Amino acid sequence: MKHQAVAASFLLLLPLTACGGTAAAGGDGSTVTVTVGYQSRTINTVTAGTLLRSLGLFEKELGALHDGHTYKVDWQDYATGAPITAQMTAGKIDIGSMGDFPLLINAARGKQLGRPTRLVSVTGYNLRGGLNTVVTAPGSRIGSLTDLKGKKVSTSIGSAADGTLVRALRRAGVDPDKGIEKLNQQPAVGASALSAGSVDALSQFVAWPGLLAYQGKAKALYDGAQLDLPTFHGVTAREDFAEKRPAVLEAFLKAQAKTTDYLDAHPVSAAEKVAEATGLPAEVVYLYNGAHGIATFDPAIKPRLVSALKQDVSILRSAKLTGDVDVDAFVDDRYVRKALGPAYAEHLAAGPPPAASEVWTEGARQTRTFGSPEELLGHLAGHKAGIRAAYVPDATTGTLWFADRAVWVADGERSLPFVAPATAKAYTAGHPGAHVITYADALRRAS
Repeated sequence: MKHQAVAASFLLLLPLTACGGTAAAGGDGSTVTVTVGYQSRTINTVTAGTLLRSLGLFEKELGALHDGHTYKVDWQDYATGAPITAQMTAGKIDIGSMGDFPLLINAARGKQLGRPTRLVSVTGYNLRGGLNTVVTAPGSRIGSLTDLKGKKVSTSIGSAADGTLVRALRRAGVDPDKGIEKLNQQPAVGASALSAGSVDALSQFVAWPGLLAYQGKAKALYDGAQLDLPTFHGVTAREDFAEKRPAVLEAFLKAQAKTTDYLDAHPVSAAEKVAEATGLPAEVVYLYNGAHGIATFDPAIKPRLVSALKQDVSILRSAKLTGDVDVDAFVDDRYVRKALGPAYAEHLAAGPPPAASEVWTEGARQTRTFGSPEELLGHLAGHKAGIRAAYVPDATTGTLWFADRAVWVADGERSLPFVAPATAKAYTAGHPGAHVITYADALRRAS
């Protein structure tokens, strides 16, 4: 008994280590582990994942708490939001980032399983929906969504890209359940299937469409911004974790805000850091996360994004992936308001930068911006060497795309870029004399 008592006393003196889940949220020992689930290659979540981790800002904020604890961050990388939700509802992940549709599933599963979660901030967003794109193989004869009738289409069911596919098909008069053969695949699997010819199209989220287009393995069929409905990714936290460790969650959101500031101030360096961590080409990362990229980053939970989230519920409900979701109860901006302080109102009012054409020159630490696509083409025509990438915004949706992968239209003296054939066709239909030209022709017209 005496030896047992001594052993027990000795154990009480040892530092306790909390490991994720409830233990991480409520451990009273000297070491607390905070488990963060993120998606490294879903690059419009980088301010809450890849770039945040690379800069080490969360660890710095935790180190500044001086609350008697030593904090350790366990970063867990996933391909989609679904496994992050599974781990959160099992009490094994404290904070996670994912897209708008997975966020709703996160809310529904959390409530269902007695592990409620809360949306506590936003990472990257696009007010028109340009984060999701439907692509086909480079040589495909499919020219519109109606051409997908009876075809095989790969997507990740329950993802924002699936939501875009469903909405787009409905608008085109195609039944998303019976009109196509939908394959539920991870993004990488779907990309391989498209290259192998075993599917006819792929609907995916950032950065897969841009990556495949950059590699010459796909061409855009449908620009998600044609829906003109906001899409975004955000940060979700377990409710019990937030209540027991509010200072830790606030530290995370302060670190996210500082990471966002870094990305805005150093977009080229940020793209290169993310590229190094993920293996993605920096040129693809910049397409989405650059100064005028497809994604705009801001931690504030804007009312317009919350409104869009409410509209997403019906899509998931019709797919029988969730029932009703109380979005207002799920959204909790108390922590990010506190983290951003008086600047929160400015964040709410801020919007994306104006669309612009950009050229990234070899060795440059920043891109060069042009006032119009024609000016960019003129520069490219005179500087055919030393160009890493050139970007142009779609003439109608504003979605940024690679200049040499865009669909170009000649309209009088102007050369106008479009992401997908459908938007180019819609433009030419409304502008007599306008016609599609090749990229080479667009360059020659500018020289």
